[in-house]
Amino acid sequence: MLKKSKFSLNNLSKPVKVKQNIYIDNRGYFQEIFLKKKFNLNIKFTALAKSKKNVIRGLHFQIKNKQSKFLHILEGQILDVVINLRKGSKNFGKPQYFLLNEGDIIFIPDHFAHGYECISKKCAVLYHLGKYRDPKNESGIKYNDSKLKIRWKTKKPILSSRDKSHQSFDEFQEKIKSL
Repeated sequence: MLKKSKFSLNNLSKPVKVKQNIYIDNRGYFQEIFLKKKFNLNIKFTALAKSKKNVIRGLHFQIKNKQSKFLHILEGQILDVVINLRKGSKNFGKPQYFLLNEGDIIFIPDHFAHGYECISKKCAVLYHLGKYRDPKNESGIKYNDSKLKIRWKTKKPILSSRDKSHQSFDEFQEKIKSL
């Protein structure tokens, strides 16, 4: 059985869940993840994140060398959250939610802060990034910023020390203003 994909990412300015070809048979499935000729994205590197239930990663972005992200859920289920950081956009500072399962793919343009919560027992997320990691320009916004009012599923998240120390959305607006 073949599920067909009819989608192109050229010139997108908002996150989009991507449907890719999945070839299913009695052994399982084979899925096409990224085809350069189809998406015309310049992928610089790929990374993998494994998490357990209640882990929240984010909300991350790079100030310079902004990264577009092409994420593939390898295992589990996540609540993916993005925040538009482009001043002047009608959705500036508003969270968007995507419930993603194993095999799902999402494209996130480079002017969004990104984070997710692992809501299954464990999850694995494969990142394809449009720019190299630039530690000097890595930044983030607090996952529980009161202005953003993000509706995470867990009340007791597991966070990295870096994610705990991120700035508020107000501080982002004062210091950085926009991506």
